[in-house]
Amino acid sequence: MSKTIAAPAAILAALTATPVLAHVGAGATSGFASGFMHPILGPDHVLAMVAVGLWAGMVGARAMWAWPAAFVGMMVLAGVLGMAGVPLPFVEPGILASVIVLGLAIAMALRAPVWLGAVIVGFFALFHGHAHGTEVPETVGGLEYLIGFALATALLHGIGIALCVGIARVGVSAIALRALGGLVVIAGIALAVG
Repeated sequence: MSKTIAAPAAILAALTATPVLAHVGAGATSGFASGFMHPILGPDHVLAMVAVGLWAGMVGARAMWAWPAAFVGMMVLAGVLGMAGVPLPFVEPGILASVIVLGLAIAMALRAPVWLGAVIVGFFALFHGHAHGTEVPETVGGLEYLIGFALATALLHGIGIALCVGIARVGVSAIALRALGGLVVIAGIALAVG
């Protein structure tokens, strides 16, 4: 197949796919697949998790591994608590606040100490993890579900770090990265009022 046909064919295939079956609890899913798709299908989760990577990439050095690790670790812990039925107040407002606060950190080019950034992202990870844990379908395995959403989250953090590194490599000014943070804030506000 020639390249001129392959690209439109791939786009058409993507547009005609049935993503509804990828939603948690719909169609034939496994614990891993359900867990993996949960963060990816929530725009609030995607924004916050990519923002963690952007902010970590902006600060650099140890923050690039410590902040994503803190987020994933606390998220898994909160996911287990959610699965066990342990309540956590203000989960949805906490998730929306994470998008806005992390976007602001990027927009303001906040260079927090590594320990403080880990505390901030870890705190917000509690809300994301609890939401994942309480929404686990009864028909899937818990451990596989945890592994799935932890891996998806790590990948989203990696996308944020890669965006940050890519922006630096192509020589685009730091203003572009800060503008991305501003867009995250705007999207968070839109989700909060929408």
